[in-house]
Amino acid sequence: MTDRRLYLPEQAWCQDGERRARAGVPDHVEFATKPALAGRMIEAALDAGITTSWATGDEAYGQDTGLRALLEARRIGYVLAVACSTPVRINQDRTAIRADVAADHLPASAWHRQSAGAGAKGPRYDDWAWIDIGADGHRHLLIRRNPTSDELAFYLCWTPPRVPLSELVRTAATRWCIEER
Repeated sequence: MTDRRLYLPEQAWCQDGERRARAGVPDHVEFATKPALAGRMIEAALDAGITTSWATGDEAYGQDTGLRALLEARRIGYVLAVACSTPVRINQDRTAIRADVAADHLPASAWHRQSAGAGAKGPRYDDWAWIDIGADGHRHLLIRRNPTSDELAFYLCWTPPRVPLSELVRTAATRWCIEER
């Protein structure tokens, strides 16, 4: 384990001094969102000389603009899940559109079946597509489609160097193995 931070639910713990005292929570520990805590841990690790190329996380982390900005400033690529309603900018940053609407307009040729890694019953194959968002060529909306249910999942991605789709898929898949542990 590299680092850990205490997450205190705002209402149930942070505002209940008696409960905090009984549990031994120091007075200086204040409420912080999970993405804010993650950002602090990432910064501490990088400042200590630990290196990484990628960060990944669920929607709680993907929706946090501060965490995404921190990762970009530190040149750490990310693949972070976001809601289908997340606004993205396409057409060289000229058009704002919801992620799910962008997915609805993809041609069949945009989808590529790839394995995101081994599952309990063998390789997990999904259909994946990506759309350049922004104007710099380093931002993408990654979309995963379950070939059986057609259920979609969305990810905001940023990469310091350009990478192939397979690298984003591989990074998205690393989140699942962490959650399983």
